[in-house]
Amino acid sequence: MDDAAHHVDAGLIEDRGLIEDWPARPWLLGALGALAGLLIHLVVGDASPEDSLRAAAVALIVFFALAAAFTLREKKLAEPLIFSALLGLVMGGIAWQVVAADGHRAGTEFAFAAGCFFALLALPLFQADFHRTRLATDYRATHFHVWADAVSGGGALAFVGLSWLALLLLDGLFGLIGIDAIGDLMEERAFGLAWSGGTFGAGLGVIRNNLKVIGALQNVVMIVFAILAVPFGAALLVFLVILLASGGKALWEATDSATPILLACAAGSFILANAIIRDSDEDRSPSRIMQIAAAVLAGVILPLSVFAAISLGVRIDQHGLSPERIWAVIAVAVACAYGLACWVALIRGRKAMWSARMRDANLHLAAGVCVVALVLALPLWDFGAVSARNQVARLDAGEVKPEDFDFSALRWDFGDAGRAELAKLAKGEGEVAKLAIAAQEQSERPWRRFETASSAERIGNLVLRSADPDMRAAFEHLLQEQRWRCASACFAIEIGRFPSGARHVALVEASNVEHFRLSRQELTQFDARVRGYGAVEVDQFSKGAQVEVRDIAVRQVEVDGKAVGLPFVVDPEEPSTQTGEENLLITVTTTE
Repeated sequence: MDDAAHHVDAGLIEDRGLIEDWPARPWLLGALGALAGLLIHLVVGDASPEDSLRAAAVALIVFFALAAAFTLREKKLAEPLIFSALLGLVMGGIAWQVVAADGHRAGTEFAFAAGCFFALLALPLFQADFHRTRLATDYRATHFHVWADAVSGGGALAFVGLSWLALLLLDGLFGLIGIDAIGDLMEERAFGLAWSGGTFGAGLGVIRNNLKVIGALQNVVMIVFAILAVPFGAALLVFLVILLASGGKALWEATDSATPILLACAAGSFILANAIIRDSDEDRSPSRIMQIAAAVLAGVILPLSVFAAISLGVRIDQHGLSPERIWAVIAVAVACAYGLACWVALIRGRKAMWSARMRDANLHLAAGVCVVALVLALPLWDFGAVSARNQVARLDAGEVKPEDFDFSALRWDFGDAGRAELAKLAKGEGEVAKLAIAAQEQSERPWRRFETASSAERIGNLVLRSADPDMRAAFEHLLQEQRWRCASACFAIEIGRFPSGARHVALVEASNVEHFRLSRQELTQFDARVRGYGAVEVDQFSKGAQVEVRDIAVRQVEVDGKAVGLPFVVDPEEPSTQTGEENLLITVTTTE
């Protein structure tokens, strides 16, 4: 470890009066955590999770307790308590509006995540006295608090886990002598919340009484990250060269996962670059290779972010807007802002000075993003309404065919604004109105895999071993409703008939076989697997129990001579009347 760097960090926190040997801190924070846990239990009780007032109260308690635990100091109590109360009120208000708007506005979970991100940034800024010094805040103090909070929070969580392990061991120990009091106590929700909160606070208090140790541990983490930065930066350079040489073809063929992967790599580059440049030029790694790696990592953030933006743009052009994509646009914009700031630092700072300019940019961007995150967490705009209007405009313009349009998204994913647009479509005429009415009548959201093949393509993949028009109509309707089915070749095979006249039909797709009852044009899925596979229905047997082995007539689907799916029998509540052998194999043979 770099001893000089360690002394610098220790000197910094000593000069700022941040090291306090406060013996009461672990006890005070432990009591605070236990009280918070008990209050959460009292507030929640057996209430419905949709209760917005209770959600607000829980958020207020949690964020007040966490903020106070990280900021309280023996010689300065008023300011941390005021900050913690304000943060708790803000997050409580955000939680209230998120739960109250659930189902009415789309993407409320992202709004709450934005609020959490705001709190995560606001905490170290407050600890570094940003509320007093603003943009003149000492970057070294901010950087130290970010890492100190992360390390101490992680350590406190580890202590919570160890404390529960100790309880389990004690429960087992006392269980040997017939005492189950500890186990019974662990099953009580009130005790669990109080114990977890109390041990988290106590562990955090012990760790924060030893900030010098945290400073040393921070240096160890930075060294490990700096070593990782060299191969990571080299790999990203190779990736970008290959991608540019291919004209981006590989990227455009993988648009479903490209954006989050690129953004994750950009975030990793930012973290590793800062691990090398540290919080001052004196602390920066003296290794020439490390410094080059830091410059490379800082330089690739913008290209990665731009490629993520292009990938997302292709996605939006193909499928239109959705609340998730709008939030992704915001994330990409933030990444591009950081990447652009790094390029400005590299160009204006040239060689040695670029790292200082990057540190300034980090502080400014952190303050700006903190404000943006808070604004986005407030109910100032409805991304569901924006998305619904965009999707309907694409339908009206003929950019998407009615059979390929996701009416279910308007019904379930875009909130009240989406349902309002769906109602307008249902009042129209033709196929659009018919499909809109069908979506309105849905009682639950059909599970789907996003942006799979179009309905026409999936219907074209369906092979029916029957000329019955009712069977074809039923399966075409199924494929329109359940958009994940038949993305590749699939087969619908009639197996037999029930006494009621309904038909037993199997849908074979890849390695999966599903069973349906077909009555006219209505399909009902049922489980036809062999009974008893992997099931144990009794815990104990008496000595007089009858034990026997019974043969069960089973059937098996084969594709090109290979078994597909599980063996099956017809539901015994309505036995089928197949013709031929009961053990008949249903065989699908591929023909050229």
